[in-house]
Amino acid sequence: MKIRLFKTGVNRSVGGNIVLWLFMLLFSLTMVLPLVYAVSSALKPMDEFFVFPPKFFPMHPTLKNFSDLFSIFDQSEIPFTRYVINTVFVSVTGTAGQVVLASACAYALTKLRFPGRRVMLKMIVMSLMFNSTVTAIVNFVTLRMLGMVDTYWSIIIPGFASSLGLYLMSQFMDQMIPDSILEAARIDGSGEFRIFFTIAFPMVKPAWLTLIVFSFQALWNNTGSVYIYDERLKTVSFALSQIQAGGIARSGAAAAGAVLTMSVPILIFVLTQSSVMETMATSGMKD
Repeated sequence: MKIRLFKTGVNRSVGGNIVLWLFMLLFSLTMVLPLVYAVSSALKPMDEFFVFPPKFFPMHPTLKNFSDLFSIFDQSEIPFTRYVINTVFVSVTGTAGQVVLASACAYALTKLRFPGRRVMLKMIVMSLMFNSTVTAIVNFVTLRMLGMVDTYWSIIIPGFASSLGLYLMSQFMDQMIPDSILEAARIDGSGEFRIFFTIAFPMVKPAWLTLIVFSFQALWNNTGSVYIYDERLKTVSFALSQIQAGGIARSGAAAAGAVLTMSVPILIFVLTQSSVMETMATSGMKD
């Protein structure tokens, strides 16, 4: 008896491939052009900011905007390095805490059986529909009662509680960690903490690398102006927002600052993009 093996594939014409390729190219350009324009604006001399019609690329590229930016910080009472240290501390601490806490909570919600588990999962999905502005007043009142207003923790603690990270980790753990592996570990006498840190957490590395990108970007761009009033605790994003508020005279310095601000999150994404793509391909919403 002969078994014929048919080669499966997408039955698409050459014209269809060309149309699909052009669509993807157009979509990619819409993603890249804002970044290119931001860099080109940072390289424009001041007189080219007011040319009409505006030019996409600088006619006479210069680095003067960056020197003007650092000159402004040199005249400030708070050195630029202080803003950078504050931002790095908040971003790294908040990201690390969110990865560990979101992973631990996701493990409990997806791999442990207890009453109300499914209700909690649905509440997490529902919370994704609301903007953080909705809970701003509640967060402020809570942080003030805890004595965390005007401290680093007023930015870090809300970052720990991001529902997006918990949703992402729970979906990935639910789909990518077989229950049989966990049951075998329990039979061997391992406790839940050991199972989580030695089995579950390493298996979801692509997911927590993706969460690092999202969390770090959000904390890096957080000005913290609502919760922090001490200038010595401000972040780079707040300092650059003050420069942007300086008006037309500081347009070049503001453009240079925007490039510096977005460069770090972009670099982290480039270094972890393979894991991000893997997570997006393997995780999704389940009932």
